[in-house]
Amino acid sequence: MAKAVIGGTVIAEADRTTLISLEGNLYFPPAAIRPGSLQQSSTQYTCPWKGAARYYDVVTDGAQTHDAAWCYPHPHQSAITRVGTDFSGYVAFDPREADIVD
Repeated sequence: MAKAVIGGTVIAEADRTTLISLEGNLYFPPAAIRPGSLQQSSTQYTCPWKGAARYYDVVTDGAQTHDAAWCYPHPHQSAITRVGTDFSGYVAFDPREADIVD
């Protein structure tokens, strides 16, 4: 099992076979995210080939890490084709803030 850990708290946990690797980041399936750990932030970004991203602050035991996670809720169809699988809603974590461990 792979885990995304921030501040000693496991934010996501999933079998490695369910993760998607994109541009050096591992994306966890939506069901792998710990309930209540993500709060949508106001940060906006649009990737030219993936589409509009949604950023999240990660909440861990009273602490909040700004923009530590993101996803593409509705990636461009061409991005899904390029990646070879639908990664809608999959969540990646900022490697400066999260440790991905087995």
